Amino acid sequence: MLHEMEVAGLALDPSNNTPILVLKSLDGEQTLPIWIGLLEAASIAMALQNVEFSRPMTHDLFKNFVDTLAISVDKVEVCDLQESTFFARIFFKGEEGEFSLDARPSDAIAIALRTKSPIFAEDEVIAKSSTSGPGIAEDESEEGKKWAEYLEKLNPEDFGKYKM
Repeated sequence: MLHEMEVAGLALDPSNNTPILVLKSLDGEQTLPIWIGLLEAASIAMALQNVEFSRPMTHDLFKNFVDTLAISVDKVEVCDLQESTFFARIFFKGEEGEFSLDARPSDAIAIALRTKSPIFAEDEVIAKSSTSGPGIAEDESEEGKKWAEYLEKLNPEDFGKYKM
């Protein structure tokens, strides 16, 4: 069974300073923490805050490409979890029909946010996932401080604006 999800926020794993994307089911019953890369976290944060650049970033470029081809992103699904690696699919619709592509969840979600497409997660993925709450790292390195400062500047109220 699929659960429609929304981005609840971004955090840092306190053990290794890896960004965590936290998805929450629209009914509020389930959460799904997904460890992602720093650049993907920044891209998701930019989409959540509606930040636009003078030149398109990678996920914006992909959205522009899809728009140019008159294809729509129907939905994204976090569909599997194997050996601590999450898997996702992006589902498209166009004049020629429907198709899907394998993607990293961080990329799929960054694209879903830009295209205002719904995000779903499989029951099995949620069940397999550890739902212990992520926390903010106590990293004293310069990079850790910069990342923590960046995340602290994000307005939590912005996350609630993006119900899919």
